[in-house]
Amino acid sequence: MASINLIDSFQEFKDAENIDRPTLMKVLEDVFKTLLRKKYVTDENFDVIVNDQTGDLEIFRRREIVEDDMVEDENLQVPYTEAIKIEPDYSVGEELYEEVDVRNFGRRAILAAKQTLAARINDLKKNNLLKKYADRVGDIISGEVYQIWKKEILLLDDEGNELIMPKSEQIPTDFFKKGEAVRAVVKKVEMRNNSPVIVLSRTHASFLEKLLEIEVPEIMDGLIVIRKIVREPGERAKVAVESYDDRIDPVGACVGMKGSRIHGIVRELRNENIDIINFTNNVQLLLQRSLTPARINKIELNNENMSADVYLDPDQVSLAIGKKGVNIKLAQELTGYSIDVYRDVKDDVDYDIDLDEFADEIEPWIIDELKRVGCDTALSVLELSADELVRRTDLEEETIRDVRRVLEAEFNEEQ
Repeated sequence: MASINLIDSFQEFKDAENIDRPTLMKVLEDVFKTLLRKKYVTDENFDVIVNDQTGDLEIFRRREIVEDDMVEDENLQVPYTEAIKIEPDYSVGEELYEEVDVRNFGRRAILAAKQTLAARINDLKKNNLLKKYADRVGDIISGEVYQIWKKEILLLDDEGNELIMPKSEQIPTDFFKKGEAVRAVVKKVEMRNNSPVIVLSRTHASFLEKLLEIEVPEIMDGLIVIRKIVREPGERAKVAVESYDDRIDPVGACVGMKGSRIHGIVRELRNENIDIINFTNNVQLLLQRSLTPARINKIELNNENMSADVYLDPDQVSLAIGKKGVNIKLAQELTGYSIDVYRDVKDDVDYDIDLDEFADEIEPWIIDELKRVGCDTALSVLELSADELVRRTDLEEETIRDVRRVLEAEFNEEQ
């Protein structure tokens, strides 16, 4: 009965862990050989036979038949008189095969075997999971949100394996609900506390790369190559692409008719702005394209220091820098050049500066109040007296003086 229960437990393990039969049978054989070594010191004269179709298990012990007074090791040899009781035709020198009843190992040994098997099966499961996802690093997979924690979320794949997506690998505007299907890229597979951990990411550049491969057949076919991707997740991304076929416009192919190909990716990335750039080895042209949507007047390169001085019209500076400096940061990562932006001011020509460019020195609510009364540039504020600004706005006189001082300082620097 003990043996039957043991075999049943093996079948449960097999079904639960989805391990192939030959592997399970090999593990089963090893477990019983370990039991045999503990009971009989050696397993060399034992045959463990496992039927991988039915799960039946048989153990046979081989012993040499010797004269009654010549027995030196009872495990390896059997007296002649004892052998002929089993089969009268036996003779000295032959081998006697006896079936070993699993119940003879004892209850404690069988429980130990179960525990050993459970440990071995668990190790096999870990190795299978590790191998499966190690081969899929960089691929997009879909998982179902199972549990949401403060620093990470737990997902399950279609086989019930646990996947982790840390908060740092989520797009800032990501919001998930339990049971929701989520797409992400396998970033890495690592061992923690002797267990495999599959880390997913939606912020890694490879996620955007794989999404483009799915949406743009020319990339999958190798006609268009992605040279580099830089991202500020949830804000903006820049993708440098190149075509090996002169008949194919790489930018147009990636964007699609009326943006049909890129719109799906933008939605997946929570409305992240994606700039598709035609790659070139001409550094000046690449810099110009990387600072899109700003229009550049002049670029001065220093190839030794890998730096560039970029001159733009005053109204283009804020576009080149971008919200929170994201645009210029990504342009630097894409080109590998350190970029300094300058206003290209013509002599004897008055120029103006958008108030939003002073957001690092003037509180946003003050800028909004000035815009409310029609003052959306630096000159429009300076053209009005402090008293007039106090009358028109809800700002205090001291605040107005501070704003004017900041704006005047900017114009004095330019002079």
